[in-house]
Amino acid sequence: MEAVILILGLLFVAFMALGVYVSVKVIGAAKRGVDRTITQARRTVEETTLRAKSYGQVGVAGELAQLRLSLRTSMRATQDALQAGVAEDASLSESLGLFQRLSVHGQELDDELKRLEREPDRATVASLLPGLKQRTERITHSAESLRWAARDRARRFADDDLAALNTQIDVEAGALRHWTVEEPSAGAGAGAGAGAGGRGSERARGAQEGEQGPEALTTRDPRTQTGYPWQKAVRPETTN
Repeated sequence: MEAVILILGLLFVAFMALGVYVSVKVIGAAKRGVDRTITQARRTVEETTLRAKSYGQVGVAGELAQLRLSLRTSMRATQDALQAGVAEDASLSESLGLFQRLSVHGQELDDELKRLEREPDRATVASLLPGLKQRTERITHSAESLRWAARDRARRFADDDLAALNTQIDVEAGALRHWTVEEPSAGAGAGAGAGAGGRGSERARGAQEGEQGPEALTTRDPRTQTGYPWQKAVRPETTN
């Protein structure tokens, strides 16, 4: 009885632990989903604001907004391309590592541009714009190089796979149409067989006629001929 109570107690504790574990996992997944949704919403709002500033404002504020928008757009497109490609091509993991290092510089530049948007000294910010543009172009150029290299690699693999698939389909289509190749061969073989058979029959008849000889030239002795297999042949008479 005590053993049964102990087993039931252990099962109860195990179920409680399992319930707590599942609850923690569900709450964590829900929290991550909420955080991801909030991050995406914040990002969308910020990019919409930057787009509005780049088109609606002139001068230093508009140029800063344009630089931030260009930087964020290029970095996000490269990140999406590499993360989507690394699932199918493990060799892109190194490229993804390089992009993560590049993202550090991109984040630093984005934070600096964001601070300069609130800077009241527009003259100083205007003097910094050439260097900021150069840094933005360098980062976006590197990001675009990684992105297009990954896309070219994926397209090359797709072209190679399509070429191999076309070859296999051509072979299969030829195998399915085997009668278009065998019928002429079969007809020619039958004709050749018929011709060979006819010539063979003629040779056989010729050989038989050659062995028997012309009936007018070689006359058999009627006394040596037997009508049926059970009849004995008549021996020819001999003269002493």
